[in-house]
Amino acid sequence: MSALRWGHGASGLRRALWPAGRPGPLAEEGALSGVWGRRRSSSANPCEQDRRKDWGHAELLEVLEARVRQLQAESVSEVTVKRVGMARRLPASGGFQPPGRAQMGPEDAATEVSGRWAQKLDKEKFAMEKRKQRLEVKLQVRAQQLACEHRLRVVPRLLDAQLASCLQRWEHGAPRSHWEEQLAQLLQEAPRKLSHEAGQAPQAESASVRRESQQQRLLAFFECCLLTGHLPLAHHVLVTFHSRFRQQRRLTLAMYNTVMLGWARKGSFKELVYVFFMVKDAGLTPDLLSYAAALQCMGRLDQDTNTIQRCLDQMARDGLKLQGLFTSMPLCQEEQAMVLRAVHKAQPAFSLPPRPRPPPQVNTSPLLREIYAKSGPVSYPKLHLPLQKLQSLFQQQLDVEMATTVAVESVEKARVLTKEVLQARNTLKQLRAEWVQALSLGLQELKASEARAARAGRCTIFPYLCVLTEEELAELLLQTLQVLPPQGESLLSLAQQLGLRVFNRHTVHRKQLSSQVRALQQRYHSYLHLLASDTPVETPHLPRQYWEALGAPEAPHEQPWPLPVLVQLGKKLAELLVGAVRMPGSVAAPQGPRTLIPVLYHVYSFRSFRQIGILKPHPAFTELLATAAERTLTFEAAEVPMLCPPLPWTSPHAGAFLLSPTKLMRSLEGTMQHQRLLDGCPPAELHGALDALTQLGNCAWRVNGRVLDLVLELFAAKGCPRLGVPAPPSEAPRPPEGRLPPGASPAHKAKVRRELARCLKVAREMHSLRSDALYRLSLAQHLRHRVFWLPHNMDFRGRTYPCPPHFNHLGSDLARALLEFAQGRPLGPHGLDWLKIHLVNLTGLKKHEPLQARLVFADEVMEDILDSADRPMTGRKWWMEVDEPWQALACCMEIARAVRAPDPAAYVSHFPVHQDGSCNGLQHYAALGRDSVGAASVNLLPSDLPQDVYSGVAAQVEVFRRQDAERGVRVAQVLEGFISRKVVKQTVMTVVYGVTRYGGRLQIEKRLRELSNFPQEFVWEASHYLVRQVFNSLQEMFSGTRAIQHWLTESARLIAHTGSAVEWVTPLGIPIIQPYHQDSKVLISGGIQSLTFSQSGDTSQKPNTLKQKNGFPPNFIHSLDSSHMMLTALHCYRGELSTHVLSVTHSGWEGAGGGSGPRRAAPLHGRPSPDGRKGLTFVSVHDCFWTHAADVEVMNQVCREQFVRLHSQPILHDLSRFLVKRFCSGTRSPKHSKNAWIGKLQDTLKSVPKTGAFDLEQVKHSTYFFS
Repeated sequence: MSALRWGHGASGLRRALWPAGRPGPLAEEGALSGVWGRRRSSSANPCEQDRRKDWGHAELLEVLEARVRQLQAESVSEVTVKRVGMARRLPASGGFQPPGRAQMGPEDAATEVSGRWAQKLDKEKFAMEKRKQRLEVKLQVRAQQLACEHRLRVVPRLLDAQLASCLQRWEHGAPRSHWEEQLAQLLQEAPRKLSHEAGQAPQAESASVRRESQQQRLLAFFECCLLTGHLPLAHHVLVTFHSRFRQQRRLTLAMYNTVMLGWARKGSFKELVYVFFMVKDAGLTPDLLSYAAALQCMGRLDQDTNTIQRCLDQMARDGLKLQGLFTSMPLCQEEQAMVLRAVHKAQPAFSLPPRPRPPPQVNTSPLLREIYAKSGPVSYPKLHLPLQKLQSLFQQQLDVEMATTVAVESVEKARVLTKEVLQARNTLKQLRAEWVQALSLGLQELKASEARAARAGRCTIFPYLCVLTEEELAELLLQTLQVLPPQGESLLSLAQQLGLRVFNRHTVHRKQLSSQVRALQQRYHSYLHLLASDTPVETPHLPRQYWEALGAPEAPHEQPWPLPVLVQLGKKLAELLVGAVRMPGSVAAPQGPRTLIPVLYHVYSFRSFRQIGILKPHPAFTELLATAAERTLTFEAAEVPMLCPPLPWTSPHAGAFLLSPTKLMRSLEGTMQHQRLLDGCPPAELHGALDALTQLGNCAWRVNGRVLDLVLELFAAKGCPRLGVPAPPSEAPRPPEGRLPPGASPAHKAKVRRELARCLKVAREMHSLRSDALYRLSLAQHLRHRVFWLPHNMDFRGRTYPCPPHFNHLGSDLARALLEFAQGRPLGPHGLDWLKIHLVNLTGLKKHEPLQARLVFADEVMEDILDSADRPMTGRKWWMEVDEPWQALACCMEIARAVRAPDPAAYVSHFPVHQDGSCNGLQHYAALGRDSVGAASVNLLPSDLPQDVYSGVAAQVEVFRRQDAERGVRVAQVLEGFISRKVVKQTVMTVVYGVTRYGGRLQIEKRLRELSNFPQEFVWEASHYLVRQVFNSLQEMFSGTRAIQHWLTESARLIAHTGSAVEWVTPLGIPIIQPYHQDSKVLISGGIQSLTFSQSGDTSQKPNTLKQKNGFPPNFIHSLDSSHMMLTALHCYRGELSTHVLSVTHSGWEGAGGGSGPRRAAPLHGRPSPDGRKGLTFVSVHDCFWTHAADVEVMNQVCREQFVRLHSQPILHDLSRFLVKRFCSGTRSPKHSKNAWIGKLQDTLKSVPKTGAFDLEQVKHSTYFFS
């Protein structure tokens, strides 16, 4: 090759070459071809990229020089390399001089052209040397920075010059005693500037919300660092934030105290003094916890008396009481001992104050006075299980919760173990082993990355990654992968779930490591004496009272992590799962190359007109799971019913599960307003709610095995959607096959797209329903031969719900039919009649008939009832044609067993009988307004026949329609014959709960479209017309109701305009606040997708006026129906009854309230129940109350009495007084913009709607009030 050609080829080096790597040995001659090519993308940081580029250029120059020398030696041409060599010589100044033009003699004229490349090479080499020199300087600076980062900062940089000078004097060479002296002087120092709280200028609301969120994250970071043993890192981040003025403003005294407590536990006095310097520099005043940290550290180090005494003196000057260190500080027993040791050294006569007895707590609600009255003998029911059995069940539940997960065998039809199935299972087993290793390695790298960021002074998720081991986190991620649906799940939802699961497991692990489990075991075994059937108790107590009398107060509860932390932690884990979990491509395509493909893909999809990120499993992985058909489902421990009675609720933080954290009031993650209200509420005011929830949770359940067998038979076949058994995915509609023809019209293409979208939607819905049924039935099979319990909590309105989500009595008809009481009761004289009435109620065939007629009907169809019980799938199948088929079938089986028993009255029944309120929301409105017309429509008045408000509204709408039709209104004429109870029912039912005319129109439109013979071109116009007439009918029938609803709406609107969310207190004392605020956006950036989510549930945010005013009426009514339910539950549990009891016989309804020949039944007050106990089993589904058939008449009476007692209180006037005091009191600035709104609000609140003349006592005699 000629030198000329080689030179021309080398002239474009800068454009063609971008090598990477460190300098190494000279490349071989043939190696040049391996480095030519386009620039490659790099994941290195900019500094690293510059370094690689410069090293690469230097390496290239050395290669070129070697090539030139080689050409010279071979005398291929007359190339001069003198100038190239000169570039290596340094001038005296130490820098590089640009090489001059090569000197050429006459003999070199022929090679002038070929020497141009050498000049360019000289310039390039000079530039590279300069860049290399600059890079070396940068690398030295970066090395120094890295060295500093590895040395965590301990000494703070103080912003106050005087304090900084003082710290510098004491810090350099000060003996240890000087540090003690320094602390004493620091405590006497006045704050150098106003505290953050006092000195802050008013901020914009959005900035205030962001700052509060940042402070929550910082405090959680410091606390988690202490829990995971990273106290120096927490101190380092605290020092970093304190050293920067803008970041220092985010720090609070609680953060400084957290780090101080950490150093105090280690006995690190010098570091503790550093934190005290920062406290003073920030302008904060130490509080009781600050002094507790200082004294604890002194106690560990056995400090001198003088220093301790000066500390105590300063504490007294600050107005803090020494006794408070031992009574109000969240210190463990060992920490209190160290504080006491220090105090005794300075004050030997000091004695530990006796544990203060809580003042007598008396619930002030007049509705609960009888429940907590001490006068008279009281008896509470016991469980049917002996003590030894209950203790065994407790140990089983404790083992479940300590394991944090429960493995349940799936009821999905087992596949034949073919070679294909076995191979798929073996493949999954191998892949999971590889994935655990990959995830563990990825977690190590993630921890290292987050640790480096934390060492740079940032608040990261590093400590949260350390609360569980890498193996535990990997197992949790694989469990998440296992249950991911084929259509995927949004990244935001998945991240939040992952973060919450990590927190829950961390909480359980902390309790295991402490002494809480042993203390719980001892206390619970004592508590079981109250519940066990074979252990008498001298003095009867409510479960909460008995538990509180057994021992010390509960241990401090674990503060939940802020929502942004949960999402950020979950997002990092989800991204790790996406990146680390891969599978061979050959599993997806056996004929293709064996390459690794991701198991999860991150895609974007539109949901409700919003684009969201979704993590979706690869179809090959979904197919592999389907082929393997594994038989195990994994649930979190808190998702499964308990195997022993739940812990009694004793506070907003303690109750329900043994170890798993449970909220008393369920709410959106990240909202703190409900918890603040509950924490600030006097404990006695919550006793009614706590005891009612405990009573509901103490009901023991068992599975109805006969019904379960029938459901499993259908489930294993192809399901039966008509009976509520979802079909498998194989029955989903298939999308159109084949490709569209090239000449397809746009209309045809649109039709195909719509059909494809419909098929996909149906398939997703079928998969969701099938999965829900699979979980429910698998849990039912898992618990088939066990007794179990359903712990309860409540929502922000006070409505109660079981905590386990998949298997409970709040579900569908099928879910309810699978459950029955574990404790049976003999039917007694009227129990069989109530079973028959309940069956007829479930059929929906005699809704407008009296009870006597329903009994007669049950006897008439007895043959069908027995046939359904004996041959449910092969007989006449009468039960399949009713409204609630599965519950009806279960009731048929119970009746068949009872009537065939030798003595039906002695037959022990486990079947729950329901009594349902008659449009319960309107019942509360009618009682509030004493509205006689409305009361008659919803069965508050005694009557011979049940009143149906929906039929009444339909009849009133028909009157209006007929009048309009006579006037020639076209739509009224078209609607002739189409106005029915079904058309208006949903709208009437939801009007009381705040449905708007728009929502009501959509409901009616849906009903009209279901009518095959209605002219569809009039649907839109007819729905508009009907919703207007329905509202007019309700206004005429329930005038008092509409007035109260308007007053509540207007009050909420004005309250929201003053900048507050609506609050009230239920009649039982539960504080309520509506969680509707303007959204505050939170951004979690980086990774595969930036997540933006809304936080709309805190009092620092502006209220959402529309949601506040629309939500107040239905939420207030919900709080009343929950109060009624809780009162009924407590009085049923106590078992004290009045002398008037309703019962039903074949001759009619006994007791005032209609029917042929009403008579008085024998009084039940003081009469023991058939099994020798007082009280009865009671559970509810909101306004539907359940009990044994033998106790229905007792529950009915209690239900009516408590409704009357509830509404005998001045509820609306109490609400008005509370709202005026809460939102209209206090001083007002004459120029404040809110004054006008407050004035209007006060006038509105004092204008309580007037009430009618309805007599509430008549409710006690109404047969169909609850029936």
